[in-house]
Amino acid sequence: MASPDGASGMGGSPEETELSITLTLRMLMHGKVMVGGLGAARGGETVKRIREQSSARITISEGSCPERITTITGSTDAVFRAVSMIAFKLEEDLGAGSDGAAMGRAPVTLRLVIPASQCGSLIGKAGAKIREIRESTGAQVQVAGDLLPNSTERAVTVSGVPDTIIQCVRQICAVILESPPKGATIPYHPGLSLGTILLSANQVRGHGPLG
Repeated sequence: MASPDGASGMGGSPEETELSITLTLRMLMHGKVMVGGLGAARGGETVKRIREQSSARITISEGSCPERITTITGSTDAVFRAVSMIAFKLEEDLGAGSDGAAMGRAPVTLRLVIPASQCGSLIGKAGAKIREIRESTGAQVQVAGDLLPNSTERAVTVSGVPDTIIQCVRQICAVILESPPKGATIPYHPGLSLGTILLSANQVRGHGPLG
């Protein structure tokens, strides 16, 4: 069973695990969140600060589509720090938009992008693993039933206050580190739609044989 620190059960001591494992975590975020809350529209001040303080490498996919992929790479500790900072920043932005009403902490939602071949381990037999993660962290976790378009990945939605989200992400990462993806992974690209592929194919056919 994975502990909340995401280190046990992966071989070696927690300290050795933190040093030896490089983790890459992909998150699907709405464009207006990336441009607004994380400061991309202002030269990326917030993203730059998170990179510096977490020591994680953070990249944001380009494009004008409504969604972007945020990729976080580094030691497990650096990745968890970055996720925590992003979650608290999103909570801060949600609070700023609530007219200061004292209605408790608004839940934050993160959408992780995970190879479908790893989702079975995350769900567990008869849903036991995902139920355990929900109960031990207090976060809501949902694994999408369908693949993201033109990929072999699924979205895993995590909702709660930042403290519960970071514990949940740690446990999810512990599971996926123990269960490497099987076969080739076709990553999800938000800007790549089936319509674009069909249009490109039709354009090629419309010009006749190449060469």
